[in-house]
Amino acid sequence: MRRFPLPLRPLALAALAALAALAVPAVQAQSSITVYGLVDLSVGQSQSPGGSSVKNVNSGNMSTSYFGFKGSEDLGGGLSAMFAIESFMRNDTGTPGRFDGDAYWARNSYVGLKNALGTLTLGRNTTSLFVNTLIFNAFGDSFGFSPSIRQTFTSSGTPRTQASDMQVSGDTGWSDSVKYASPNFGGLSFTAHAALGESNGSSNLGVSALYFAGPLAAGFAWQKVEKGTGPFNPDTTAWQLGASFNMAPVKFYAQYGNNDNKTLDNSIKMIGLGADYALGAGKLMLQWNKLSPDVGADLKTLSFGYSHALSKRTDAYAVYMNEKKTALSSANSYALGIRHKF
Repeated sequence: MRRFPLPLRPLALAALAALAALAVPAVQAQSSITVYGLVDLSVGQSQSPGGSSVKNVNSGNMSTSYFGFKGSEDLGGGLSAMFAIESFMRNDTGTPGRFDGDAYWARNSYVGLKNALGTLTLGRNTTSLFVNTLIFNAFGDSFGFSPSIRQTFTSSGTPRTQASDMQVSGDTGWSDSVKYASPNFGGLSFTAHAALGESNGSSNLGVSALYFAGPLAAGFAWQKVEKGTGPFNPDTTAWQLGASFNMAPVKFYAQYGNNDNKTLDNSIKMIGLGADYALGAGKLMLQWNKLSPDVGADLKTLSFGYSHALSKRTDAYAVYMNEKKTALSSANSYALGIRHKF
């Protein structure tokens, strides 16, 4: 082995150290893995129209608690490989999933490829209708207090125990699916996805488009669900229009959607209006929605809340919700909670 003369050894060591420093970022840039998630817990009261109130400690009232792993690898030539596996959890009891029997990686579980032409993922993918619904309402993805989410994905605001209570079917994520997301074309992007039947009925199909330009945003989503159809997962075709306009510190939201339930021969319309107001480190939120089926009772939901940022990753919130369903007594729910992102 060749040895450097003593006077040159410090220079050689310095050069080797510099090369090592340059090499490490290059390796890290080629591949990365991230651990992330959200924990949401609150104390308060829950009530359904016509039902009795229940005092409780709940997980995921404002945002469903979850954790996940995602990663990417640079394959060269502008092509990257990517994956994500994400699991819901109920932190009030320490149990996995959103409910008993929920798949462990129910939020997302996919692998895919991405380049300048867009992103293609295979596995379990979040539906575009769910994304459109959460973007264009003041309470985002809150299953506990967003009128838009509750009326679009749980209809009556109660667990899906009756076929007549259902709005759209097929869940917020589709298993056995293929999803394509386009690049951004001057503020416009679109998606297309399908879930294969795999001997469990026909396929699910969905498309969407989003447009963001300055203070204005608008979106459209359409989906048809035939996979696994039955009394509690009916054949449905749904579409939704959404828009928002940011007049800082106020931001306005509007939604209109329709769902045709072929299994029950019923059509359900949903309209939503909302606003939020930035107030220092906090935000006031107001959202009203009305659900109107051709057959069945109307449902009106009004939510009002305040979220205060304690840091970039942690906020505390207080929220109140009133629900009125035709011929039933009014329901009042409220919560005080904390969310932490990691």
